[in-house]
Amino acid sequence: MQRSNKFIRYIPPAILASSLLLIYLNSMAPGLTWANSGADGGDLITAAATGGIAHPTGYPVYLLLARLFQLIPIGSLAFRTNLMSALAALIAALLVYNLVIRSIVRTNGNQNWLAGLASGYAFGLSPLIWSQAVITEVYTLQALFVALILYLACGDLSLRFESKRLDRYLGLTFGLAIGNHVTTILLFPALLTANLFRKSNSLNERKAGLNSLWRRMVWLGFGLLTYLILPLRAFSHPPVNWGNPVTLSAFGWLVSGKLYQDQLFVFTFSSIGSRVRDVAGLLIEQFGVPGLMLGLIGLVVFYKPSLLNKNMIWIVFVFISFAVIYATHDSFIYLIPAFLCFSIWIGLGLGGLMDINLHYRPFGAAGVLIFILYLFIMAANHRQQVDASQDLRAERFGEQVLAESPANAIVFAKGDKAIFAMWYFHYALNNRPDLIVVATDLLHFDWYLESLRANYPTLKLPGFFPFAETVKAANPERPACFIEYDISSEINCYPVTPP
Repeated sequence: MQRSNKFIRYIPPAILASSLLLIYLNSMAPGLTWANSGADGGDLITAAATGGIAHPTGYPVYLLLARLFQLIPIGSLAFRTNLMSALAALIAALLVYNLVIRSIVRTNGNQNWLAGLASGYAFGLSPLIWSQAVITEVYTLQALFVALILYLACGDLSLRFESKRLDRYLGLTFGLAIGNHVTTILLFPALLTANLFRKSNSLNERKAGLNSLWRRMVWLGFGLLTYLILPLRAFSHPPVNWGNPVTLSAFGWLVSGKLYQDQLFVFTFSSIGSRVRDVAGLLIEQFGVPGLMLGLIGLVVFYKPSLLNKNMIWIVFVFISFAVIYATHDSFIYLIPAFLCFSIWIGLGLGGLMDINLHYRPFGAAGVLIFILYLFIMAANHRQQVDASQDLRAERFGEQVLAESPANAIVFAKGDKAIFAMWYFHYALNNRPDLIVVATDLLHFDWYLESLRANYPTLKLPGFFPFAETVKAANPERPACFIEYDISSEINCYPVTPP
């Protein structure tokens, strides 16, 4: 009987995982895609496949894991990398489920799997996380790391882990999370030092707190060692070698994201108000008004001064603030950790409502099932918005460029879509090795000129500040193609000019 009960408790998370996996696979991009602000996918896939370095901040942990998925013998190279995003989102949803279950058990001793299931679906089916689960990007892996840090930092795991082992796991996870995305540093005050220094007159407890912090910092350092793969890769001169971080200054430029720092704090008071309203609108778009109300009930009405709640409040505050002050067109993606926390509050709100009066618990269960159905109805309405399964623009563009480019041509690519698509087809898939692909937007960087010289020894690069026209003029023996993709393909090829 006891073994049967243990088996039954795995049924709800299995339902959650299998249903989300089916939904993600059914809407996943079959290859390279530009859907859901995914133009960076070509860069990430190519860097992982060729042992290269992706755009700042380098993303070493992501590249290592992506390479493992690329070894799976199914589908295209891009599809295999897309799979990692789906699996990361799925595991993050399972951790959301577990955090809700564990928090409710701690509060009243009940294991409310329905509330956990609702929170897992609220997260996994939210348009923002779903949109990133079906393409190649770093954000579902970041969500997984945030959920895992919450799981390790905010739970009473004394039955599973001794304190020293928990400190090692937490510190290492934190370091690896930063190796995936540097904004994880924003969690540092709440999650790395939380619960270490309690008010106590005991010298032993204070010493234990310092020792715990020391262990976490040491293992965080071990996690950060993944960044060392960036200069190691750079020494091998890979075809994609952002920043060429073989010197300390170049390494700092890459991992600090200096290329994008001028987009921070670019705002006016009126623009702040507008962006805050946009965040509120996105919150309603993810969970609907019923989900918004349930999340607020979980946060306010059933608030418990737990470490989990305190850390989630910090995460919501700091990531919303970052999304507001970071003036890019896709800064809304940085709201994913905040929406993860709100999904947990939805589950806590549902659990609290079900436990107000145990005599009416069957009606509460029915209400939760209705809310889950509501989430699926919302998901059906959002499917067209996030579905990447029919987005073949990048694949067709790349194939068209390869088909129309003359032999031995220099292909001048402009814009992220065109550049990263050509890197994928030319470097990762090794198509048309006779071509020379030049990213015109990067010609003003010394590290990129070094990469061009390493990749194409016969290419002549004039002067200290070449641009497309001067490079074309310096290589008159080669045809030239100028490509870009905005609303549609722009491919203009010019044959060799006779002397």
